[in-house]
Amino acid sequence: MNDTKRSFSSLIRLIGRTAWRVFRPEVRAVELLKENLSETQLKQYEQHRHFDVIGGQSGKRYRICPGASMNIDEYDADGRLVTSWCFVPEGPLGTGDVMLAQKFALELFETDALSIAGRARLVGTSSMRYRRP
Repeated sequence: MNDTKRSFSSLIRLIGRTAWRVFRPEVRAVELLKENLSETQLKQYEQHRHFDVIGGQSGKRYRICPGASMNIDEYDADGRLVTSWCFVPEGPLGTGDVMLAQKFALELFETDALSIAGRARLVGTSSMRYRRP
């Protein structure tokens, strides 16, 4: 093998190892998230990349989408989008870890979580409706 091919092969291996180190924590975070979703939530997540949670204290419906900023939508009883929320755990976490923490917070500590959350009031969203899975 000539030097150019050997250098190229080494470069490809280095890129592969680096990519694995970068993306492996995210893969593990999503695996952990999926292990902790209900059957219905898992189906929603696999089809749409989001899932719904019922607030443990209010019974309100929230939809958690991938991301860490304004990624939680609240819907009213008629399925209309009411507002968006933002709260995230501290530290550098994968998206799956953030979504799992948000799920547990809304199910177990809804009032406390929302008391520290950022909120966006939505205007003119009456046509945005929740679609039942």
